[in-house]
Amino acid sequence: MSLFKSLPDDAIFVRRDDAHHLLSAWSRHSFDLEDRSWPSVEHYFQAMKFHDPDLREKIRLAPHPKLAQRTARWHFWKVRRDWKKIQVVVMTRGIYLKCRTHPEVAEALLETGDKTLVENSLYDHYWGCGRDQRGYNYYGRVLMDVREKLRSEALQSA
Repeated sequence: MSLFKSLPDDAIFVRRDDAHHLLSAWSRHSFDLEDRSWPSVEHYFQAMKFHDPDLREKIRLAPHPKLAQRTARWHFWKVRRDWKKIQVVVMTRGIYLKCRTHPEVAEALLETGDKTLVENSLYDHYWGCGRDQRGYNYYGRVLMDVREKLRSEALQSA
């Protein structure tokens, strides 16, 4: 008997850094938030780590999500003190607005039904499941929370 719950057989694995997948934070589905247009959720997420408006803008203008991430890492000492407390909220806002701005993304998320969504990262035990599938999977949880909110909104408007 394992101390950890195993993933369901029908779990859907996604990659947060797969720019070609609709449910990825790296997909180029722009949205408006914080008085700016963000090219991807990753751009928004990385920029919100900082209070410095010039650094936020540099990250926002990065030509690729990987470069937005890299720019944020180069400035790790400037990360806001409350980041660990708010990072899930920031990711949730970005994913939600991406879905509200792009109906095809919302549809893809809703089409996952009630299946467990898992961020398939071998090395990230916070956002993903990790190599041993015992990670926290916060990215998958965010997707499932947004999916539930979209469902709830659809029921209220029906």
